[in-house]
Amino acid sequence: MLCSDGILSLFCFIATGLISPLSELLFRLELDVYVVYFTNIWFLHTILYILINVLAYLAFRGFTYQVTVRALFLGYVLGIGILISITASPSWQIFGIYMIILASFHYSEFLTIAWTNPTVLSIDSFILNHSIAYGVAAGLSWIEFFVERHYFCSLKLPSPVSYFGLILCISGEILRKLAMCTAKHNFNHVVQSERSDNHQLVTHGVYSLCRHPSYVGWFYWSIGTQLVLQNPLCFCAYALMSWRFFHDRVQIEEITLLNFFGEDYVKYQEKVGTGLPFISGYKISL
Repeated sequence: MLCSDGILSLFCFIATGLISPLSELLFRLELDVYVVYFTNIWFLHTILYILINVLAYLAFRGFTYQVTVRALFLGYVLGIGILISITASPSWQIFGIYMIILASFHYSEFLTIAWTNPTVLSIDSFILNHSIAYGVAAGLSWIEFFVERHYFCSLKLPSPVSYFGLILCISGEILRKLAMCTAKHNFNHVVQSERSDNHQLVTHGVYSLCRHPSYVGWFYWSIGTQLVLQNPLCFCAYALMSWRFFHDRVQIEEITLLNFFGEDYVKYQEKVGTGLPFISGYKISL
């Protein structure tokens, strides 16, 4: 069952997703008061977003406030992404789709934990601050998109490549969330060093297809985002760096799982692969 912070975050996410197109609607109505005072729609978006956050600050405190502002932010990004993907020029539309994908991914991470394992719910469950490398990678992908759009605008027109990337992102997202829902309280964003009393080895559902479905989903979601943006340089960089990250992560996690479950995990390894290309995981012989 969804916890109270999860319910509040869902309300905020949906509300700002619906409110963010309001500025566009007001401009399209061409009301005199808005034409006089707001000649730039992005300035109006800024005012609206600040107002929403002021209301959140007045209404909430502590952890609830931190959850609220992040859900509001992601919902607003989602709404702006929808606007761009529908109303902007063709060379901007794929960036709008990318914004929808990014906002949905980060919010759904928090919501899924709030539903399946609320005892470990934290601000980090949004994984917005995953790592410095993650933030740098995202920033570089935006820079590549803007630079290439400026000099090679036709490269950023919607194409089968971007649509294939969208399918890859959706598929990866679904697989990851299925993994989280299947594992339930056994899933955690942080690799655990100590086994809790209720920690069980999950081998059914999507875990019968691959040992690390959440990583597989995230891996293909990651490279899919760069196909959506049609970023050739970042696509190669994301594929390489994501593979390296998950290679090391799987090694660390499987050492822990072998310590937790011993022979049961060894037998599981023999039957099911990691699901990640050219990554076999950490194995021992009994």
